[in-house]
Amino acid sequence: MAKFKKNKSGDLPAISTASLPDIVFMLLFFFMVATVMRDSTLMVQNTLPAADQVQKLDKKDRVIYIYAGKPSSRYIDTYGSSAKIQLNDKFGTVEEVGAFVLAERAAKRQELQNVLTTALKVDSDTKMGIISDIKQELRKVNALKLNYTTRVGDYTQNFN
Repeated sequence: MAKFKKNKSGDLPAISTASLPDIVFMLLFFFMVATVMRDSTLMVQNTLPAADQVQKLDKKDRVIYIYAGKPSSRYIDTYGSSAKIQLNDKFGTVEEVGAFVLAERAAKRQELQNVLTTALKVDSDTKMGIISDIKQELRKVNALKLNYTTRVGDYTQNFN
């Protein structure tokens, strides 16, 4: 009869790395789905005014953003300290607002073109004249659905 010997060396078996690529790709897909990319870099100061009756916009793909305010500190030397309009990633004039809205509308899907909202993100220190000029240009291109972006707070803080 043969004698069987048990190997009691105490060595642990090697860890299987076969599932490591699956784990890496699962993490990669998770971060690709969960990460939100910024549409544009903010080039103007944007301290939003406060409001006490605020509603959140449901669908962000139906919104065209127009920013207005003083240029941020790194652009003051180039563009001065008067209020400017930012259209996507560049400064624009009031006359360019209409063409910008028409171009953004044309870039959207056909079923979204009639339900687009123009959101004005205007600094609280910006004069009303530039906002009025923007609104006149929006009327010319029939962009009548308008939203003023604010922050939640007491509206009396705006009177400082």
